Amino acid sequence: MDEQALISAARQGDLEAFNTIVLHYQDMLFNTALRILGDEEQAADATQEAFLSAFQAINSYRGGSFKAWLLRTVTNACYDELRRHKRRPTIALESDSEGGSEDSPPWLADPSLTPEQRLEARELEHAIQHCLEALPPAFRTIVVLADVQGLDYAEVAAALRLPLGTVKSRLARARLRLRRCLQAVAELLPAAFRL
Repeated sequence: MDEQALISAARQGDLEAFNTIVLHYQDMLFNTALRILGDEEQAADATQEAFLSAFQAINSYRGGSFKAWLLRTVTNACYDELRRHKRRPTIALESDSEGGSEDSPPWLADPSLTPEQRLEARELEHAIQHCLEALPPAFRTIVVLADVQGLDYAEVAAALRLPLGTVKSRLARARLRLRRCLQAVAELLPAAFRL
């Protein structure tokens, strides 16, 4: 994928070029939003809003890491969603089933995992997500960008428009809080992951 050519075409209003960009980055942006928000529907809304904003503001992209620029748009959309949810909290009418569903994560369908390994993986995912959700949004976002999406400090700083030192210190504090949270729920973690 020639990203710069696609960006140039999208700046000229080429929707097909922008759709190619969307296809390339949609999973990353959705996963980022899901980890920040902890809710699939909100994450889907935030991802859609981020791509819409990115398309409308593509001419404001001034170079540098396009990935970081897109992550900034999804992060902003997540913050908007958190504010909206705080103003108008909702209660789900349907309860989540504990059993598997058609919306299960792909690793649950991995035939090489035993039922016990699938259960342990699910418990670990729930424990980590619980601890992520316990973090303040600013810390959660930095952890998701650095540790889940694998961005380096400079990319996180660019995506969030923060000084590099702020990113490093917030990430250190967020990781410490995560470690403490995971220690508090150590009995829920599979033995191999207990601290």
